[in-house]
Amino acid sequence: MKIVIGGGIVGLSSALALARAGHDVVAYAPRDEAAPSWGNAGHLAVEQIEPLASRASLRSAPRRLFAVGGALDFPLSMARHWLPFALDFVKATKPQRFAAGRSALGGLMKDAVPAWRRLTESLDAPDILSDGGHLVVWESAASAEAGRRAWQAIDIGTATVKPASPDIKAKLAALTGKALHEPTQFMGSGQIRDLGHLHELLRDAVSEAGVDVRDQRADLTLRAGKAVVEGVAANAVLVAAGVGSRPLMERAGHPTPLIAERGYHIRARADAWPADLPPVVFEDRSMIVTRYADCVQAASFVELGSPTAPPDPRKWRRLERHVAELGLPMRPPYRRWMGCRPTLPDYLPAIGRSRRAHNLFYAFGHQHLGLTLAPLTAEIVAAMIGGDTLPVDIAPFDINRFAK
Repeated sequence: MKIVIGGGIVGLSSALALARAGHDVVAYAPRDEAAPSWGNAGHLAVEQIEPLASRASLRSAPRRLFAVGGALDFPLSMARHWLPFALDFVKATKPQRFAAGRSALGGLMKDAVPAWRRLTESLDAPDILSDGGHLVVWESAASAEAGRRAWQAIDIGTATVKPASPDIKAKLAALTGKALHEPTQFMGSGQIRDLGHLHELLRDAVSEAGVDVRDQRADLTLRAGKAVVEGVAANAVLVAAGVGSRPLMERAGHPTPLIAERGYHIRARADAWPADLPPVVFEDRSMIVTRYADCVQAASFVELGSPTAPPDPRKWRRLERHVAELGLPMRPPYRRWMGCRPTLPDYLPAIGRSRRAHNLFYAFGHQHLGLTLAPLTAEIVAAMIGGDTLPVDIAPFDINRFAK
């Protein structure tokens, strides 16, 4: 028997891949609407090859702080969570580690969208995946010039960049009363059109594949060199529980400097937003707006802290102000949401097999790339647990890189 702990996109995809590979699977998969899997921007971000743990991020951090109008926040009330993380983050920005991280992420990203195609086709739902890329816009000529230079200077992997078409520009102009400068279209990235529908498709698929799905959280202990879950020592246990992975891994003796990187969104009815317009990044405001099947969502913020702390209403109010100042066709009442991205200091995921418990495997810490990399991670998990050839080298994602 194989046990999967986690009800997010990585956990459900992994449970499905294992069951389809012929394993008996029990999945502890509580329904958690605050999980980032079901509240993110829907963007398959294959252009994000370079880890956010970089010297460039350090240099730009002061002007991105929430206190000066940016999206980055280090709440003083949660300093005990983010201060150790920040120190490890600085270490991870060393040029050699950054270059290694970029190479490792590149190895994952090149097959991310093909893995999504394989998954959605197997779910008989290929239309839930859009390959129309995404848009980046600026509100001044100066910021557009600086933004273009910045994107030209970094590795964007398999993605390509081109000026937005006249049709796209016309649609953008109709959405906002503010002038937008040199809208740019990224191709090669993608979007999930309806995260709620994806959630139900995956839950239905794992049940149809014979997975015993338990809508509850699970605990893990170490006993005689084996991971034990709710009293059961299965022959394989996968920890894929997002921010909840840290206590589970640390009970198995693995230092896991995982933090809750909290993001916020607001949603409104999709009355006047074109259904065929890809996600739009308003880069001056660090905000991405996505049209889903029945709503429009504006999302932003990197708030480092505790997964259990109450939300900060100022973030929602700022999103609402951004929407109003841009003149976007989003009208209250808004549905407000906050969720926690599971993030490690080097902004690489943890994927591998424990050296402390021979039956313990893990796949978590995908930060902003959980949706992007979930199907590929599931394929890696199934191969890893099944003893098959791995589709990519996972050595850079070993959790032991954080051992002191």
